[in-house]
Amino acid sequence: MKIRTLSGRDELELFNRIPYLLNHELDDDLAGGRRKPEWMWVAIEGDDIVGRLAYWGAGEPQVIDILDFDDLDVGVELLTVALKTVGKADYSRFVPADWRSSPEPVRLRMAAVERLGGTLLVERLRLEWKAGTDLPPLDPRLTFRPVEGRDELLSMMIPVLEGTLDAHDRDNLTRMTPAEAAADHFDGEFARFTTPREWWQVALADGEPVGFVVPARNSYNPIISYIGVLPAFRGRGYINGILAQGTRTLAETGVERIRAATDVGNVPMAKAFERAGYVTFQRQIDMTW
Repeated sequence: MKIRTLSGRDELELFNRIPYLLNHELDDDLAGGRRKPEWMWVAIEGDDIVGRLAYWGAGEPQVIDILDFDDLDVGVELLTVALKTVGKADYSRFVPADWRSSPEPVRLRMAAVERLGGTLLVERLRLEWKAGTDLPPLDPRLTFRPVEGRDELLSMMIPVLEGTLDAHDRDNLTRMTPAEAAADHFDGEFARFTTPREWWQVALADGEPVGFVVPARNSYNPIISYIGVLPAFRGRGYINGILAQGTRTLAETGVERIRAATDVGNVPMAKAFERAGYVTFQRQIDMTW
């Protein structure tokens, strides 16, 4: 068995011999610099591809989001070579919403990561609102205006991180202050959005900010990127109206679908999405080292 990186985009057909729902995105990712041939590995035995691995990243490899094999030893060897060559990155995998009814493929990939010291960080719900679904009702208690700039949004993101149920945020807070974590999120994900920043909305109750929502479009889909209620105003049901505003902002542009995600353990947020007409169409396994 030989393990090597792709020689170039011309080998994408070889890489895509193993089916996965991200395959149709890979060519655009390579063109856009979100993937590089030297971040994409194949395990070859004779004329057959028996395993593959790929990183995704904006400028640098950030996550291993493709890892396919049938033999555990192949998966472990792929990971070993890639991690030594490209470097460590969290592992993330989209899985069927009902994956536990046939758990073997998911458990096999997790076992390879675990063999090299990886641990489960979180399981997430991948959510979708489709055009034709009733729009969620607005909250008459709330009015909205665009976020005035980076400083205002950071001033709301920082307290929202206090007591957060989001596993990724909580993991970041083991290494960063809330201010550093908020700035890292803004200057990373938010800075890459090319959709209008007027879509980013502050929710006001009696003229006072109570929360915010960041609807946007990433490289793949319209999304609810970030949403939060300030700690002093939690427990009053404002999340429903804020999510409704973000959903309507995107729906009014004529999109066919809106994507979002939340941790399985973040039950209040999951229920808010359900009330707004979002359905769980997949889940996501995130592991870290």
